[in-house]
Amino acid sequence: MNRRSWILAWAVVMASASAAFAANSKVVLTFQNDISTLDPAIGYNWDNWSMIQAIFDGLMTYKPGTTELQPALASSYTVSDDGLTYTFDLRQGVKFTDGEAFDAQDVKFSFERMLDPATQSPGVGFFTGIEGAQAFIDGKAKDVSGIQVLSPSQVRFTLTAPDATFLNKLALNFAFAVPPQAVAKWGKDFGHHPVGTGGFSMQEWVPGQRLVLVKNPDYFVAGEPKVDELEFQFGVDPNVAFLRLQRGEVDILGDGIPSSQFAKVMSDAKLKQQVVSSDQIETSFVALNTTMKPFDSVEVRQALNMAVDRTQVLRVINNRAGAADQILPPTMPGYNPDYKGFPYDPAQAKQLLAKAGYPDGFSTELYTSNVDPNPRIAQVLQQQLAQIGVKVDIRSLSPSAVIDAAGQGKTPMVWSGGMAWLDDYPDPNDFWWPILACDSAVPGGWNWARYCNKALDAQGQKADAMVQLSQHDARIALWQDVFTQASQDAPWIPLFNERSYVMHSPRMGGIGFKVAGIYTPVNYKEIEIVQGQ
Repeated sequence: MNRRSWILAWAVVMASASAAFAANSKVVLTFQNDISTLDPAIGYNWDNWSMIQAIFDGLMTYKPGTTELQPALASSYTVSDDGLTYTFDLRQGVKFTDGEAFDAQDVKFSFERMLDPATQSPGVGFFTGIEGAQAFIDGKAKDVSGIQVLSPSQVRFTLTAPDATFLNKLALNFAFAVPPQAVAKWGKDFGHHPVGTGGFSMQEWVPGQRLVLVKNPDYFVAGEPKVDELEFQFGVDPNVAFLRLQRGEVDILGDGIPSSQFAKVMSDAKLKQQVVSSDQIETSFVALNTTMKPFDSVEVRQALNMAVDRTQVLRVINNRAGAADQILPPTMPGYNPDYKGFPYDPAQAKQLLAKAGYPDGFSTELYTSNVDPNPRIAQVLQQQLAQIGVKVDIRSLSPSAVIDAAGQGKTPMVWSGGMAWLDDYPDPNDFWWPILACDSAVPGGWNWARYCNKALDAQGQKADAMVQLSQHDARIALWQDVFTQASQDAPWIPLFNERSYVMHSPRMGGIGFKVAGIYTPVNYKEIEIVQGQ
């Protein structure tokens, strides 16, 4: 998944402009880059994630501002004692914004469309545990046998093995409901003509210029959305957007506070009062390709960890993060507070290199995104590693080029900045199966370290089979052990856990500003205009 750091920010809007905005309850947001799709089966980037969640719904969602799961399109559900069968009763009277009624058949259609290789959904891997899913993907079955429509208002999922995170996966955008009629009408262009059951519907999209979403008056959640219109403006330089915000022309800086303005904002007593910061469930790291020499040596990987002074790296990003000492971030269940990682110790790092057969160091390459501040962070790492004899050539490329090279296993080292791992859902297994498990160490995968430890995979599978609430603590303990062992193996150099800084104007408020840590920077259905209160 293209994980860019999605720190969102808000700033002061002039009082006169606030009154004008309030007249039609319109919120204006700016982004430097356009989005490519609003298809929930395909979209997997930080910038369009919240837009998709504003338009579509799934069977499950999170209670606003929390990581607590609750039904959405489902009204209730039951889980069998063996953890293999999930039966959902659906809400009555729900309609898509094109007027079509929503029912259980739409749920089955949406999942099979997402799983169909022709759709090319990046979310397929989350749902191959549904019975019959792999046969359907391989073209050996016409439908997914593990998704049964019991009635227009009831649908059942059967899994091949217990999965303690299945309900979390149903809250991902890949599981959102889409209407068959609209999909048939627009075909592969459905992502530019999205129709869902959500709080907003699309009114206009001019690629490269603007996207306008308007409130769905028939939304099934009472009192949502709280604003009438969202206008996303694209192609706006972040510094220009910051100036426009101060003039009252913009509400939300989608690309965050420009680095050059961050210190000013945080040192201004008035502006700082409007900033809410919170920890994200995120780790920014350098992946070390464990299948390439010399990174196939655990001593080499540990040495590089000990050669990095994370405090210097944090200065580059205005200290908007905490130093990372292990793979899991502190906000994720399974984080081990007793494990302190590798201390900064260049002398010990040199000894480890000598033990591994590299007393004079070696030469290598570090890939990084060319988007600021990532090249500057790469230069700090280059200077620090040079102190232990490791000569680093920086390859600064576009984010997509870095992702492609890393996915193909061509990168000795890759800095994840701007593409760091931010959880899809708040469970430790999301930090394992997509990015560190053996099955993800494949071409095109996100296991950029090509790390594979079959014993730890087996332990993770054992943990995920523990689906009963009474087994929760034991399950988390198993995952904690997995990540402690993996951290000691050092397939990564964990650098920092980034914090979210949300700055809002006096005229705006609502629980939508509360960041729970999951992959939703702002809940557009929960933001509201409060006129400076």
